[in-house]
Amino acid sequence: MKSSGKKSALHSIKPTWLLAALALLVAAWFAWAGVQDLGATRLQTQVDTSRLAAGAGVTERLQAAMSELEERRVRFALATALQREDQAAADDVIRGGWAEVEAVEWHDPSLDGPYEDPAAFGYGKLGVLELALQDNASRAAVVMDAGGPRLALAAPVLAEGRVLSVVYVRLPLETVVAPLQSAPLSDNAYMALRQGRHNVFQRGDLELASAAEFGAVPVAGTRMRVVAAAPVGSGGMLTNFLLAGLGLLVAGGLLLQPHLKLRRKSGDDEPDEVPVANAPTLAELQASGQVKPPAPAADAVAKPVMPPLPDSPARAVLDRSIFRAYDIRGVVGKTLDEETARLIGQAIGSVMHAQGAKAIVVGRDGRLSSPRMAAALIDGLRRAGREVFDIGEAPTPVTYFAAYHLRAGSCVSVTGSHNPPDYNGFKIVVEGETLAGGAIQKLYERIVENNLHEDDEPGLASKRDIAADYINRIAGDIQIERKIKVVVDCGSGIAGAFAPQLLEAIGADVEPLFCEVDGTFPHHHPDPSDPANLRDLVNVVQRVDADLGLAFDGDGDRLGVVTRSGEMIYPDRLLMLFAADVLERNPGACIIYDVKCTGHLAMHILRHGGSPLMWKTGHSLIKAKMRETEAELAGEMSGHFFFRERWYGFDDAIYAAARLLEILSSRPETPQEVFDTLPKGVSTPELKIEVEEGRQYTFIEEFLAKAKFEGARLATIDGLRADWPDGWGLVRASNTTPVLVLRFDAKDEAALDRIKAAFREQLLATDSSLQLPF
Repeated sequence: MKSSGKKSALHSIKPTWLLAALALLVAAWFAWAGVQDLGATRLQTQVDTSRLAAGAGVTERLQAAMSELEERRVRFALATALQREDQAAADDVIRGGWAEVEAVEWHDPSLDGPYEDPAAFGYGKLGVLELALQDNASRAAVVMDAGGPRLALAAPVLAEGRVLSVVYVRLPLETVVAPLQSAPLSDNAYMALRQGRHNVFQRGDLELASAAEFGAVPVAGTRMRVVAAAPVGSGGMLTNFLLAGLGLLVAGGLLLQPHLKLRRKSGDDEPDEVPVANAPTLAELQASGQVKPPAPAADAVAKPVMPPLPDSPARAVLDRSIFRAYDIRGVVGKTLDEETARLIGQAIGSVMHAQGAKAIVVGRDGRLSSPRMAAALIDGLRRAGREVFDIGEAPTPVTYFAAYHLRAGSCVSVTGSHNPPDYNGFKIVVEGETLAGGAIQKLYERIVENNLHEDDEPGLASKRDIAADYINRIAGDIQIERKIKVVVDCGSGIAGAFAPQLLEAIGADVEPLFCEVDGTFPHHHPDPSDPANLRDLVNVVQRVDADLGLAFDGDGDRLGVVTRSGEMIYPDRLLMLFAADVLERNPGACIIYDVKCTGHLAMHILRHGGSPLMWKTGHSLIKAKMRETEAELAGEMSGHFFFRERWYGFDDAIYAAARLLEILSSRPETPQEVFDTLPKGVSTPELKIEVEEGRQYTFIEEFLAKAKFEGARLATIDGLRADWPDGWGLVRASNTTPVLVLRFDAKDEAALDRIKAAFREQLLATDSSLQLPF
């Protein structure tokens, strides 16, 4: 028997050797992969070093050229030559001793000549001239001129505070690309100088171009940047070496196993294991106490994301704070519950009854509380005898659209807009008029006075699906001229159920981001006015090489836009683009903007033949002013856009996004280049100071009485806006959340800092306990 056991062990040696050989091969493969990753890591380090050095070199050479022009444009001899209209002498001032200069041009500050035929003149040249005028400083860009790419410089020349002319200086491209040409770079790596979407210069492995944006080195004072990339390793160098070592250990164990087994078998004739027949059963082990019986499995209960709303009893007195300036908004379970929603529905129905209005549309956003709030609201409307068209989950602008499409004339959107998940509320339209201010307060008074109509027969309620009608209506009017790739970030809001489909229907290439509707907003807060909420969008735009990023708020009536470079295009600059487009077909039309918009906007509207009108912030207030003035377009700094031309005049961010793509696709430039042609100063985003509920209103009253701003023109239509010749500042009370909203805008950083300091002093003088965000 022993001889047989040894023979069996010897026979097992051959397959063990085969397994050991396989383990050695695996170990060798992982070791090779680790060496490759080590090489890739070293190459990436070299590329990173070269990119930084090249970026510093480009910046240094460009700053030297701009400093040269800056020094020459302020010479007294230049202003004298221009005043005498001696162009040859002016050319000498710019060219003298500056060997790199290829050409010098002079342009009237109105730029009327270039604008006569901007395509022939060159959009790039025009853009750098506009930028120099706006910033009152030397500016640079790479443009197409003299048959190829050149470095262009431009600067205004002033005398006695007046711009005499704008000088344009053309330099060879080598001025800025030389550091990239001389930078040490492996043949299998990549480096480029980029401006917007264009590669000004590139070298190396062009297949790596799409992966080069990470770690880009911006060139200060321009839209240029130096990018680079190296071949990507697996990123698991340490793991590969560890797995190689593990493979060696396995191979060693397999080689030693037969010898150990042969030695053990030769020293022991007894069986290695207890026969199964003699082993104790599980029941015997449990009876002896050696094994404990398993605990019974607990029933699996799916936990709700948010606890269900409490069944609140009817309140005799409502919380008046939820009846705001232009909608109704409260915290569910605290200031807003189902009984309140039912009473609000009956109050709206009573207003409709008094006006002889019969039908109303109800839509809701994707918040967890919205189905119950909408059901209670509909119950109240039906008690007042109104016929209800329930369109289910829909963005607020789709609800507005349904009121027109179904010829109802009235609608309510159940939404908390961009507020936190525990908020909800109602945006109300009765017979085409958005309820705001006193009309909202009258709803409150109707309820507390029990002045509610109750019909003998409850009104009918029916469900309608309006999505296809909305998309077809817009797609039938807008089809973009060329494919534009966009990333659409809906922040888990209800716009995710409509925006991607609509933009695809008009011809865009859409990459959805956070478009699954989730009322808890798990990824980020759905407020596109906050740059922090746009970080994911910027990252994805750059990763998928998209032309543009579009962001929507929680109910789809506010739009945010970012470019591939990561720039947030503020709504007041978008309004410039929309205004120029609308005014081409409607010269002289009134364009309304709110008090938070840049001072450049009014001049831009005037320049394009329109009539600018500044008004109070608030979607319902803006819509009322549009009806009064018959304005063709309006917009707010918060991202609301109202088109009356070709649309219905309500705020619709999804429609505005379609109009934006229509404009961008009709122009040969990239979106970034289009935006770069718009006037731009130095500004802050909306800054917010949190205060106690209601304190924002009393603070503004105190601030208006106490604040003093020397040399400023004051506007008090909504808070306080102080305008100086070089910028402005604003503080106003938010009508949606308990905060003070501030914004500052100026021609340069020095002016911006001075204006912020003036407001800081006056704000703290009014209330020293404020926690200022600037």
